[in-house]
Amino acid sequence: MTLPAPNLDDRNFQDLVDEAKRLVQERCPDWTDHNVSDPGITLIETFAFMVDQLLYRLNRVTDLHYLRYLDLIGVRRFPPAPAECDLTFMLSASRKQPVTVPKGTQVATEIKVAKAEEPIVFTTKDDLLIVPCSLTRLSTGTVGSAPVNQSDALAEGTGVDCFSRSPGQGDAVYFGLSNAVPGCVVSLTFACALAGPGIDPRDPPLEWQYWDGKAKDWVSCEVAGDTTGGLTQDGVVNVCVPGGHVASVVGEQRAGWLRCRVVEARDGRPSYTASPRVMAVSARTIGGTVAAFHADVVADEIVGVAEGVPGQRLTVQRPPILADERMVVQVHARDGTQEWTEVSSFAASGPADRHIMVDRAAGQIVFGPAVRQKDGSLRRYGDVPEKGAFIQVPYYLTGGGSRGNVARKMLIVQREPVPFVKSVINGKPAIGGVDGESVANAAARGPLQLRIRDRAVTAEDYEELAREAAPEAARITCVTASDQADQGVRVLVVPRVDATKMSFEHLQPSKELVRKIGLYLDERRCLGARVLVEPPYYQGVTVVARLKGRSGSEREAVRTQAVSALDAYLNPIIGGQFGTGWPFGRMVQSGDVHAVLQRVPGVELVEDIQLFEADPVTGDRGEPTQRIVLEPDALVFSYRHQIRVGD
Repeated sequence: MTLPAPNLDDRNFQDLVDEAKRLVQERCPDWTDHNVSDPGITLIETFAFMVDQLLYRLNRVTDLHYLRYLDLIGVRRFPPAPAECDLTFMLSASRKQPVTVPKGTQVATEIKVAKAEEPIVFTTKDDLLIVPCSLTRLSTGTVGSAPVNQSDALAEGTGVDCFSRSPGQGDAVYFGLSNAVPGCVVSLTFACALAGPGIDPRDPPLEWQYWDGKAKDWVSCEVAGDTTGGLTQDGVVNVCVPGGHVASVVGEQRAGWLRCRVVEARDGRPSYTASPRVMAVSARTIGGTVAAFHADVVADEIVGVAEGVPGQRLTVQRPPILADERMVVQVHARDGTQEWTEVSSFAASGPADRHIMVDRAAGQIVFGPAVRQKDGSLRRYGDVPEKGAFIQVPYYLTGGGSRGNVARKMLIVQREPVPFVKSVINGKPAIGGVDGESVANAAARGPLQLRIRDRAVTAEDYEELAREAAPEAARITCVTASDQADQGVRVLVVPRVDATKMSFEHLQPSKELVRKIGLYLDERRCLGARVLVEPPYYQGVTVVARLKGRSGSEREAVRTQAVSALDAYLNPIIGGQFGTGWPFGRMVQSGDVHAVLQRVPGVELVEDIQLFEADPVTGDRGEPTQRIVLEPDALVFSYRHQIRVGD
């Protein structure tokens, strides 16, 4: 018994004729004679008969044939996208000479953490130069006044007030380092005289900043640890300085400046009532941070022996191959070693061109084919390696996928020791890892690729090509010129992050992702079109609601579940009605939020709901409303909901 053939289109001859007649009534109302004697109806039936024959043949096409057709038009599955994170290398002791962590340094998880036979390996993208430093100057300043040099007072041991007598927002203390320390971790050791000036030492209203040479402004940086309680007791502050740090002039003094600035206290916590006083402070470099991605390097792999025929395919030992620079393959023939370079298509390759194509998802290296011409001759698209020659891949990257989205503090194993480095760790979770494209998705994408033909004209074309350039992005949409005529074509990108643990900063696409999409679209845009790749506008939404709990329910548990439900619903990646991300430009209404809260276990009644527009950066909140209208380029961001549960 044979397997049933798939019925790709179940319309028959009469269905086609009836559909054509229905379209005639809609589009040509003057055509009223639909009898079989009408010549037009005769033409409709003729074309319906021909289409019916095509449908019969189409229904005989198997899935295998369909995939072969996709292969002929150049559809390839997207390879996995690697997860990325920052690795912090800590020195065994501060040194007077710079320490270099070379590009390609590999760090892995422990095997028991990876839950697999092999650990998860990350590789650094660039060289990390850990520059030594010391404190050379100290200045203080308030809003609207130039910083005052306090180095002499600090040297005398009399102490220095970090801020004004009644500290206000914008007061700052400046630390001048002997060198700029881009990408380094600086440890500042304090001896303080005043303890407890009115603040919560667990969450002091302070912000550490560095001078960014590209932005020409003070930019926030992260604090890896603070044992001073907001400069109120002896301790250490470890500041992670990003790569844009440069030397600058503050108060007519040139140094690698960092500053600690007073900001507004969060969530109603108290602010400073008096200025903390520093008696002594010193600085030293204890480590550095560099970007890394989930990839393992495979070097000098022999993939096979040439058969001397066109179209030969060879598979590497560790597929898939991550997208990187153009691959180079070495062919060791009798007359020496030849280098064959990767091309995107054999269409422009001649018989003597040493070209290859790479199917990265399958891990295959493909040599040029031979195609029979109309006159019966064979034309080679690319040279053919000599029979018996060894084919070697000098270098490729393997890895990628969602497996690389490891949690924080999991990358701790140095595969090769680095001099003067004692430990390594990832301070944040790795994000961006996406599994390779499925066969079903590639089959659905094939007709779209055939329609686009590698040229962006419509908004859908820009979206599809952007997804080809960056399959690791979670969502991509295009705002057409009619919506934003003054800014051209805007491609809005939402990066793929852990939607359950994301912060507002995680929703900003990386510079590498924006650059990759921009370069790919720039080669395929229409002449005169201006393309901007950027994140969407995120509208913060705060829900203030009063709920009535069911008898026997735990108030705090109900409140926690209600907040989790709102965070999941008002989410740009997994939110919305269908869980596929909040639709672009869709307004937020209190009725929708009411339905979400009513479904929370333990909720008897939703008594009151108010919506507030909120700024996720500053925390400012607008007036209460029952609906929040979004622009076409906007998404929602769930921000600090306030839920009260009563009996």
